[in-house]
Amino acid sequence: MFGGGCFWCTEAVFKMLKGVVSLSPGYAGGNKQNPTYEEVSSDTTGHAEVIQIEYDPKTISFQTLLTVFFATHDPTTRNRQGNDVGTQYRSIILYSDDIQRKEAEDFIQELNDSNEKGRPVVTEIEPLKKFYEAENYHKDYYARNQDNPYCEVVINPKLEKVQKKFAELLKDL
Repeated sequence: MFGGGCFWCTEAVFKMLKGVVSLSPGYAGGNKQNPTYEEVSSDTTGHAEVIQIEYDPKTISFQTLLTVFFATHDPTTRNRQGNDVGTQYRSIILYSDDIQRKEAEDFIQELNDSNEKGRPVVTEIEPLKKFYEAENYHKDYYARNQDNPYCEVVINPKLEKVQKKFAELLKDL
């Protein structure tokens, strides 16, 4: 489960990848039970906007998912992605087992070790305690709202980056 800012962006990115079976936008990492979008957006629940990813490990590895995740958002800014500001937009990985935790920690360590002059990665790594699915209108938001100015200005450049940088990982159209 990844949170890399707005879940509309994160969902659109991972939906393009071979081996991704299903995606669910939602909320996790906070303390309010059954939060709504409005509550999470108020930055009072402690939840982040996240994407739950079901994937086929025979087709795509967790390591590859991490690579795409870190390449498609800024993991060095705390509680912010572009103009989206607040803890709900923080960079976070919610792991389901110790293997994922270790891979995520090692990946971040490698990023920090290779970037001596840059800002350190501030992505949080936490065990997944509870996931709350987002309201239905958030599911496949980009696919249904490509003409929305937010989609055109924020999501389209991310998708173009993925198409160029990770062409071999993309699903056949």
